[in-house]
Amino acid sequence: MNFIKNNLANVITLGNLFSGCVGAIHLILGDYQTTAICLIFSLVLDFFDGFVARALKANSNLGVQLDSLADMVSFGLVPGLTMFKILEPFGTDLFGFSLPFEIKYFGLLITLFSCLRLAIFNLDEEQKYYFKGLNTPSNTILIFGIYYFLQIHTQQEPTNQFGSLSINFNFGSEIWLLLTILSSWLLISPIKMIAMKFKSMKLQDNYPKIALLVGAIIILIFFKTVGIPLVIIYYILISLIFQKQLK
Repeated sequence: MNFIKNNLANVITLGNLFSGCVGAIHLILGDYQTTAICLIFSLVLDFFDGFVARALKANSNLGVQLDSLADMVSFGLVPGLTMFKILEPFGTDLFGFSLPFEIKYFGLLITLFSCLRLAIFNLDEEQKYYFKGLNTPSNTILIFGIYYFLQIHTQQEPTNQFGSLSINFNFGSEIWLLLTILSSWLLISPIKMIAMKFKSMKLQDNYPKIALLVGAIIILIFFKTVGIPLVIIYYILISLIFQKQLK
């Protein structure tokens, strides 16, 4: 019985890893819907492994390391491969010049910086009630969410309308490289990001979390699935606004 209790959270973490592996495979194969489903499973399992470990008082150093290794695949490799796929059609063209290599490999910078972020997080003892830098699951939702919408977008009209908002994603390679660099920097940035961990139940201590939840719900109601990456952008902006209250 103790064996099950001590290892249940680790099994859930391995489920996250398995789901991430399957998602990466299907991303390479071009089956983006299956990848999206796998990422949802990974996100749920990533939440519940820590929840179960705390509930059963089965926290361990092994669990911490397993969690980071699983996240490295689900939320490190997958977003890197996603940007790799986005940049793939551009070949060697950058700013009108022909590079001696294909620029798609720049997409893997996200994977490298995700690895660096996870290593830093494991050594950082400050991030109990906030994150320092954008966490890897949020970064994955942002990058894959944009790409997933692109796939739906290209199968429909060239320009989609959301109310009075007109969206067209015919961007050049430079825009995607800028997003790659920004994403990589955000992962290891000193910017404090809201974490849904409650230090107390006092209302004034939780204004940032309330603002994040209310804003995210409104965005999802208005934009539906397209709003998923927009929620991450809102998350970054609202975290910047509440910098001084995050501690």
